[in-house]
Amino acid sequence: MDMAAIDLPERCGVMLLPDCTLFPHGGLPLFVFEPRYRKMLAEALEGDCFFGVGRLLGDESGDPAEYVARVGTVGLVRASREQDDGTSQLLIHGVMRVRFTEWHDDRDYPCASIEPVISQFAPESQAEAAIKTLRGAVEDAIRPLPEEVQAGITALLDRADDVGLMTDLISQQFIHEANLRQRLLEMDSIGDRIPLICDFLARAQLALED
Repeated sequence: MDMAAIDLPERCGVMLLPDCTLFPHGGLPLFVFEPRYRKMLAEALEGDCFFGVGRLLGDESGDPAEYVARVGTVGLVRASREQDDGTSQLLIHGVMRVRFTEWHDDRDYPCASIEPVISQFAPESQAEAAIKTLRGAVEDAIRPLPEEVQAGITALLDRADDVGLMTDLISQQFIHEANLRQRLLEMDSIGDRIPLICDFLARAQLALED
């Protein structure tokens, strides 16, 4: 998906989820049952099929800026199946990091103005080395796993020919600490993400070996 060619809306509905962070290029299965989110989904499907996913930090009372993480991800509904009771099973595909700049109260569901958060890596000449570093960290971490599992993960890594894409794929699939996931999402510097990811993978490897 060409991020530069995506025409994001200026505002969109936002699903607020505790300890849940969706990364660009990642997939998130969702069960939509609350009436407010059922309405949000219906309106998204009637329009551009976009809505945001934001991490809920506390009780929903007062200004959403006080209890929603400032950076989330806009996702595209890839599949949606409505059940007889009005609930829906869906898969949303992460498209782009966004900053929630203003919250609106004219909808029955959370709705915010958004602006893209652009990831950067410099110097470009070190991108290939960074990809090799990330790939090596993953391969070291998964070495104790069965060969067929390693093969599946290797195939996933083969999809990433861009260092930013690789950090997002690894973060989506392998980082399980909620606060670290959010921290990585909020970093616009791709280079700053790499040591955090490698450190987590090294600790995960030790856990597997134990």
